[in-house]
Amino acid sequence: MGTDGASTVTAAAAPERGIDGSRLVGAAWVAASATGFGALGVLGKVAFASGASTAAVLFLRFLIAGALMSLVMGGARLPWPRGRDLVILVAMGGIGYVGQAFCYFSALRHASAGLTALLLYLYPAFVTLAAAALGRQRLTPLKAGAVAAAMAGIMLTVSDGLSGTPAGIAFGAGAAVIYTGYILVGEQVSRRTGVIPAATVIMLAAAAVFGAALLLEGGNWPESPVGWGAVAGIAILATVVPMVGFFAGMQRLGATDAATLSTLEPVVTLLLAAIFLGETLGKVELAGASLVLGAVVALARSGSRD
Repeated sequence: MGTDGASTVTAAAAPERGIDGSRLVGAAWVAASATGFGALGVLGKVAFASGASTAAVLFLRFLIAGALMSLVMGGARLPWPRGRDLVILVAMGGIGYVGQAFCYFSALRHASAGLTALLLYLYPAFVTLAAAALGRQRLTPLKAGAVAAAMAGIMLTVSDGLSGTPAGIAFGAGAAVIYTGYILVGEQVSRRTGVIPAATVIMLAAAAVFGAALLLEGGNWPESPVGWGAVAGIAILATVVPMVGFFAGMQRLGATDAATLSTLEPVVTLLLAAIFLGETLGKVELAGASLVLGAVVALARSGSRD
């Protein structure tokens, strides 16, 4: 993946008419990110079926990804973040990513998968409102409409089995709140450090925390070549590509539009599950996916970053 364009601090000004090429590039980065994250569930099922535990998969995911990114940084002679930015990035990986994962998996224990997914994907709305409140982006009618369409689409795609306890709802909403903070902080610090260095530190910090958890609680490694291949796919296709892609796209689009575009993720998961796991797609799910895609296209073609 290229590093020069990904670490650009600002995008070129949008033309008065026509489609802003920088926005299309940013949208492509976020689409690649959503595709990678969307593959995580399918690859995870394969890894778990091989006997690997959750702690082992998460540790290997971030360790392999962080090691690969470190090699990229060394080859490109990119400087490591220092001082305050380094502390922020370590916290984003060791606290933000880990906290979000804890809340998400805790929610799954107390609520259905559909409700958990719906609560997590409140974060585009949270990011939109927070960015507007912080004065980072204007809440235009287009942005508000796109967020509403994406939220409605997510609700339709995960509409089956929306049940859960108050604890499950709290954990699910907590995951969305933590991820909102992660995105808003990441938007600022990645502009100063560059996309590749920021993502590398976050991955290594997350690997350290999950490694400590693995030592304390124990875990099981994959027991087959297919399982190890799935873990490698999780590290590269579902971690390196999506994390770098999201930061690169966010620098061109801003946090609000990047978060809304990332609602492609559950749509990708549904399609991959249908193709590789034989899961069926009903008319309601297809209608929801269409709403999400419509919101994505509208934002990608809009000519202003606001």
